[in-house]
Amino acid sequence: MKYLKFYKKKKLKEGEVFGYFLKNIRNSIKTWDYFVNWKKVDFGAEKFKIELNLLNSLIGSKDLKKDFILLILRYPEVIRTLPVLLAVRYPKLEIVQDYKRLNLNYETFNFENYGSIDKTSAEKYFKFVKKSGLIKLFENKKIKNFVDYVIGAEVGLDSNGRKNRGGTLMENIVEAFIKDFSEKNKEIQYIPQARAPKIKESWGVDIKFDKSSRSYDFAVFNLKTRKLFLIETNFFNGGGSKLKSVCGEFKTLFRDLNKQEIDLIWITDGKGWESTKKPLEESFNQIDYLFNLNMLEEGILNEVF
Repeated sequence: MKYLKFYKKKKLKEGEVFGYFLKNIRNSIKTWDYFVNWKKVDFGAEKFKIELNLLNSLIGSKDLKKDFILLILRYPEVIRTLPVLLAVRYPKLEIVQDYKRLNLNYETFNFENYGSIDKTSAEKYFKFVKKSGLIKLFENKKIKNFVDYVIGAEVGLDSNGRKNRGGTLMENIVEAFIKDFSEKNKEIQYIPQARAPKIKESWGVDIKFDKSSRSYDFAVFNLKTRKLFLIETNFFNGGGSKLKSVCGEFKTLFRDLNKQEIDLIWITDGKGWESTKKPLEESFNQIDYLFNLNMLEEGILNEVF
């Protein structure tokens, strides 16, 4: 850890800096676009709006099989909506028949192949409705509108992507600070998702030891000093053994880059670190630049680049 003027301004002694780091870690980095990707949700409902409204005519049918088959024969494109009703985005499904009876043969349902629907294939798709449990949506008017239902299903399906969005949010937040700094300081340039070949092409710096396939969250270059900084970011809501291994990984990366006079900046945050204080403190004492978001907010980059 480099004892920057940033810490001295806060009247922190060298042994007090890690305590300051822990004191200012964050509970959350959720932003408004964390919860739902509405573009993706709206796309599902809008794409099949006509077909879903045709299905609405079957809600509460007293002879669902007969009415379903008649509808499919007249409007075969309606079968495209069936996987959507199950919050599945695959147009072709292979279903194992009866594993309880040791029958692992599967039946294929291709929901895009609606150009050759006849009575036999229409009955096959009704079988899908029945076996998958979709039949419950039509019975007893359990729902009123399939368009609204699909929007709800898409929201639920999209929630599975929140874990990935969490990592992206940390990168987005850090990039906002880097971008602001580079716009105010014209000698500073940066590249997001930087690989060794791109760094070499942009600034003529060769990262000799590293595999060209590795991507760093950001590479920052000072045109005046010809100094290269590589930035990695992460946020941990929960603890666990992974965090200890992460510390080991970044200590190794710091040493390898340092041999080439390349600086590593590790920006991490999250309450998960409260259960892994010792490994993090060891990393904090060995890695020159280890910051959290609070430090970025208070302007620590001004003393780095």
